Amino acid sequence: MSSPDHQRRVLLAGATGLVGGQILQALLVDPDVSAVHALSRRPLSVSHPKLEVRLVDFSRLPALPQADEVYLALGTTIRVAGSQAAFRAVDLAANLAVAEAALAAGARRVGLVSAVGASARSSVFYNRVKGELEDALKAMDLTALVIAQPSLLLDYREGLQQPPRLGETIAIPIAKLLAPLIPGAYRPVQARAVAQALVKTVPSAQGVVVLASDVMARSGAEG
Repeated sequence: MSSPDHQRRVLLAGATGLVGGQILQALLVDPDVSAVHALSRRPLSVSHPKLEVRLVDFSRLPALPQADEVYLALGTTIRVAGSQAAFRAVDLAANLAVAEAALAAGARRVGLVSAVGASARSSVFYNRVKGELEDALKAMDLTALVIAQPSLLLDYREGLQQPPRLGETIAIPIAKLLAPLIPGAYRPVQARAVAQALVKTVPSAQGVVVLASDVMARSGAEG
């Protein structure tokens, strides 16, 4: 909780995405947040007195406004990106560039949307890139790094200007039925629960905190 004379100033990358959009909504209604600077490649459909949208090229970021926290929710798929190299440019390089620019702007608290199974030693390319980003952030001079590692997100992407994902179209209805039976970190979770867990945890966390999918799912159900 911030003091009355110092409300939180926040940077957000990825506000047009599934979880990023929910993070944006949570920040805008948070009375302890005075300003949200959303970094985006395209305009947002959201307007709010706290919100300033900054259209940027993530490969050539300008100096960013002073901030206390940064939330990293940039992500794509290999199908959309077109190649593994293009995927890495978004999920690794762009997120890391925002983190470095945010650190230069004073932010010492980072909330990251990663994925279950993230590991730089993984044989799965997607998980390996997510793990490389986590490791790079852990090496930075931060007060807090909160890593959300959701499993399957129980949300469809209508209205996000993103192509449908066949795997999700098939898996989500099944996962909703089986969710109570899926154990631990692989339990599916709503994007809103992931966002709320990050926004709730980042302001007071110390060191590295990992939020597992089942923990976020339970938290979302309780909220």
